Amino acid sequence: MVGRSGRTAVYERLPRLIADHHIDFAIVNGENAAGGFGVTETILTDTLDAGADVMTTGNHVWDQREALVFAERQERFLRPANYPDGTPGRGMGVFEARNGARVMVSNLMGRVFMSPDLDDPFVAAERQLDGGRLGRDFDCVVFDFHAEATSEKVCFAHFVDGRASLVVGTHTHTPTADHTIFDGGTGYISDVGMCGDYGHSLGMEKEEPLNRFLTKVPRGRFEAATGPATLCGVAVEISDRTGLCERIAPIRIGPRLEETMPSWW
Repeated sequence: MVGRSGRTAVYERLPRLIADHHIDFAIVNGENAAGGFGVTETILTDTLDAGADVMTTGNHVWDQREALVFAERQERFLRPANYPDGTPGRGMGVFEARNGARVMVSNLMGRVFMSPDLDDPFVAAERQLDGGRLGRDFDCVVFDFHAEATSEKVCFAHFVDGRASLVVGTHTHTPTADHTIFDGGTGYISDVGMCGDYGHSLGMEKEEPLNRFLTKVPRGRFEAATGPATLCGVAVEISDRTGLCERIAPIRIGPRLEETMPSWW
């Protein structure tokens, strides 16, 4: 979600999507929800009230300093798990879906072209997967892999293929067309895109980013765009027997981008 526009799209559409399509579990990345930079506890609570089961984040997780406080008490708020030991909050959790399934959600951040440079996400994932097995300890395992480089995202998905239900790429704000199921049964998409105003620059008003490309001199702050937002996401069906992905399809609802919904809905 990017800014108020993105929040509004999620709050207005997510409850109906859950009800109409019997969605058992919903994950929302909220790191750009507060004016494009970070997330407040009020926004977190409103997002959970709208039907999200957990909120993931990324490199902007601490932009709102209050997150350093509420991350400790909000179990359904995740920051990247590969932050060093001692960082406030948690990077993974096990949650109960509406159908009773045990869903392990992990939030990891890549290291290629990313700041801050965190611990190795591959090592962090291996440690998490050593602690529990898909099909035995968990009915579903989802990784939000927040990263810039597509190569890092897709290699991570191959690394956990067959051991995770889904790897979802976030960070670039641009939906990709490579949703697929790998040979081992793990669903994958390089980036789900954003819930925000696609008429500007990554959900931010275009004037200041454009100015910085042209002049290299900042003239003001980045501001979240306020036009109508497109909701972007991905839908998956997970096998009750194996915990692996059986179907995956993108969701786009709103102006500017071509709308699409899963064919099985």
